[in-house]
Order: sequence, then structure tokens, then C-alpha cells
Amino acid sequence: MLKLVRITAIAEGISYLAFALTMPLKYMWEIAWPNKIVGMAHGVLFVAFCLLVVIAAGQLKWNKTKTLILLISSLLPFGTFWAEKKYLREEEKSNDTLDSFV
Repeated sequence: MLKLVRITAIAEGISYLAFALTMPLKYMWEIAWPNKIVGMAHGVLFVAFCLLVVIAAGQLKWNKTKTLILLISSLLPFGTFWAEKKYLREEEKSNDTLDSFV
């Protein structure tokens, strides 16, 4: 589950940046179709990331602060990249270490 959240966080971050790149195409040069495609993909990934964070929080027993930080990170440019590195990757490393002892 944690790996899926990490992958979705990275994909959501990439889609956020791609969406920001298509905005000038739409508003400066009136080329709207890339914005529609990337916007839809970003919307789907945003919702998927938020849902996966809530599901993972319940399954992995995350505290409310961590869950809220992860959810807020989806609203900020580069936020999901930061959250993936600081919270999700570190937790996966610590889980792998614990699994090797068991």
C-alpha cells in the first residue's frame, strides 16, 4: 500500500507541473486541448492520491498530523515530491528494516 501511495505521489506531482506548463498554452496562445488532457489527468491523480492517503492512514495507523501534512502537500507545487521523500520513502525504509528483523 505504501509503495502505491509513493508512486501516486510522484505521478500527481508530475501532473501538477505539467498542468502548470499547459496553462500558458491555454491563456496566452489559446491552445486549449493540452490543458484539457493534462487537467483531467491531474484531477484524477489528485483525487487518487488523496483517497490513497486516507486509506493508507487507516491501514498503517498514521496520526492525524502526518495525514493532514500529506493531504496539504497535494495542494502545493512540488509538495508531493517533498512529502514522498520526507514521509513516505522514510517510512518504507523503516518498514523494510523492521521486516528484515522479523
